[in-house]
This record gives sequence, C-alpha cells and structure tokens, in this order.
Amino acid sequence: MPHTKRRRLVTTAVAVSLGASALAACGSSDSDSKTESGPVSLTYWTWTPGMDKVVDLWNAGPGKKDRITVTVKKQASGDSLVTKILTAHKAKKAPDLVQAEYQALPTLVSNDALADISKDVGDAKNKFADGVWQQTTLGTDAVYAVPQDIGPMMFYYRQDLFKKYGLNVPTTWEQFAETARTLKKKAPDKSLTTFSANDSGLFAGLAQQAGAKWWTTSGDKWKVAINDAATQKVAKFWGGLVKDGVIDNQPMYQPAWNKALNTGKEIAWVSAVWAPGTLTTAAPDTKGKWAMAPLPQWSGTENVTGSWGGSSTAVTTDSTHRAAAAKFAAWLNTDGEALNALAKEGGIYPASTSAQLSGAFVAPPEYFSNQADFYAKAADIAKTTAPSAWGPNVNVAYATFNDAFGVAAKDKSDFVAALDKMQDATVADMKKQGFGVSQ
Repeated sequence: MPHTKRRRLVTTAVAVSLGASALAACGSSDSDSKTESGPVSLTYWTWTPGMDKVVDLWNAGPGKKDRITVTVKKQASGDSLVTKILTAHKAKKAPDLVQAEYQALPTLVSNDALADISKDVGDAKNKFADGVWQQTTLGTDAVYAVPQDIGPMMFYYRQDLFKKYGLNVPTTWEQFAETARTLKKKAPDKSLTTFSANDSGLFAGLAQQAGAKWWTTSGDKWKVAINDAATQKVAKFWGGLVKDGVIDNQPMYQPAWNKALNTGKEIAWVSAVWAPGTLTTAAPDTKGKWAMAPLPQWSGTENVTGSWGGSSTAVTTDSTHRAAAAKFAAWLNTDGEALNALAKEGGIYPASTSAQLSGAFVAPPEYFSNQADFYAKAADIAKTTAPSAWGPNVNVAYATFNDAFGVAAKDKSDFVAALDKMQDATVADMKKQGFGVSQ
C-alpha cells in the first residue's frame, strides 16, 4: 500500500525515560467509564494522511450526537512521536488520543502514558483476529489501544519468471531454499530475493512467524529471549542462503534493489500486505506480472504468518475524558464508513476483519489487477497472524540489528553471532534503565 516508510518499523534509537516495573504493574486502569454528557473536546496526535477528513465524519455524525468533538494534530511517525508523547506526558500535557505502532506500546505503557480502556471499548475485541488484538493487551487483562492497521506478511513472486524457469511457489521454507538454489543454477545472473539488513521489522516478523517471544514478563521482571531457538532457526536459515550466495544480500528500498525488481534480477519478495504500493514505485515496468501467496511455513502442517508494521489508537492517562476518547477510538477502527475513509484517505490496510473484504478491498490493487482474489487471500492470511511479544526498548534491539546484521550480511558471516549481539545490547540497556531482567 502507499506510505511504505510509515509501515516499516522504525529503527532509530531514541532516549526515553523508562519506568522500572514490568508491564504487569504498569498502565492506569482508572477509567471514567460512565457516559459523558458533553460537550467534550478531544485532541488526537496521528501521522496518518487524510485523518482530518476521517475525523470530520465523526464530528458531523456520532460525535455531534454525543457532543464529542475531535481535533487532529498531525505528527511525525516513529520514535520521534514516542519521544514527544513521553515528553508531553511528563508535563501532564499529553493529548487525549495518540496513534502508536504496536511495538511502541510497551514503552508507552511502562511510562504509565496509556490508559487501560478495557471497560470502554465494548465488544471491539470481536472485530479483530486474536493475534492482532493481543498486540494491544500486551498479554494482560488490560486493553491499551484499539488496533487500526496491520501488516500481515506474504510471499510475492514474478508469475512469468517462475513459469519460465519451471519453479513452483514454495509452501515451506525448505522449498523456498530449494527454489533459490534451483534458480541460481538455471540463471546465475538472477536471485530469488535478498536479505535486507536495514529492515529489522521484516526480521522481527519472520521470527514472530517461527514462534519467537522476544520479550515476556513474569512478576516484576522481564525475560528477554531475542536469541531464542525460534529466532536462531530464522537467523541460520537466512544466513546460510546469504553465505552460499543463492540469494542477494543488498538492502531494500535502495536504487539498486528497485532496479533488481524492475528488471527481473530478483524475482520474489518476502513482504507484507502493503507491498503493492512499494512495487508500483520500485518496479513499475512489471505491473501485472506479480502474484501473492501465503508466507512459506516451517512445517507442512502449520498455517501462520508474521506481522510487519501496523499501528493502533490509544488513550493517554492524561486525558480527563477517557470514556469519550475510547468511544472515538473504537468507532474509528470498527465503523465501516470510517474504515473505508481510512483506506481511501490514508492508504491503510485495516485491522478490523470485517473491513478487509469490503469497500476499498473488494477489487484488487491496480498493480495486481491480474489477481482478482488478492484481498480475499490477504484477509485469510491476516487471520493467521501470530501473537507478538514486544518490550520497552524495541528501539535498542532494532538499532543493534541494523549494525550487527549489516556487517554479517555484507561479510556473509555468522548470523547467530549477530543475533547474540542484539540480545546482549537489549539486556544491557534494560538493566541500565532499571528494569528487572531474567534470561
């Protein structure tokens, strides 16, 4: 989809003041769940393009009826917004509502910046896949946000070139590796895909699919397991393909990568539901030649995908109108008219399961006009999203990934050693911040 940079998870380190308690002891549950009589004025910090037009629908409809007015304040995305929210919260001046990427929620909750809105969102949970909803509960009984958009991962491939070289679409990662080797033998100048060391979010999603749980809590302590068995399996797999030279090792979103896709030097891409927007720009000459399939699985009996990108709408603990804010957050991300407007104006892929097969998602993306069932298939894949396990210093883990895997990919050296560096750096930072950590 459009706005790809917004969907790629941020990697820039950010200095934040983190509390020392685990999530189980954080986040406010003091909610004004009583019905507010209004008038109420709410402020919403968001980076989604066209959100003001979507909010106009609320203000003219449900908001007018309930006398709840929402004002949009456009913000930058990523770590810069997290920093701004925490700075405002420290002064008790955070807005009523904020847009937050899923991996940022633990940081905000650990700083007691987000309210528990579990009593105020009604049956919203039923509108989302379990693995998606879990990202806003952080494995607790609380609800810290309402899912807005998601990035279920998928496999994209050049139909024409797969046919030309007699390749089958891989359904397992073992077949994926065999396909990469077969292509390299038949066409030495081509590669199946690339391993990109500049996209920690992609690697995190692949680890998530494999069953990784990078951060979990037990009592008042965090357990950090970035180098767990599931993630080591993923690291060894991709490191082996890079070392053997059967896939490329150049970063994505660079001119050389764009050219490789556009000329057929690379004929597949492990990506997410928003990939058509990227391909439209990166490989315009190959429109109508690609197809999408489910992500390969680690065994033939599995059916699960990872997530790459996505965000939610949260209510801050500084808001004096939490019930009203939660009501708007639920409407924004479950109402059909609102979601159609979000898709049209903001280019999002909705987290709400009902919206994934209606409105803007009936016809396929123009770039994939050859695949009429694109969004039907995407909706089925989205239902299989694996639960995530984010922690309070994702930024440190991601920054270390870029550094350690950047070197490993370039040198074709040990990916597991790079993974250990991620683990060590993340644990060291958490201890420095005052968190209790068990490994």
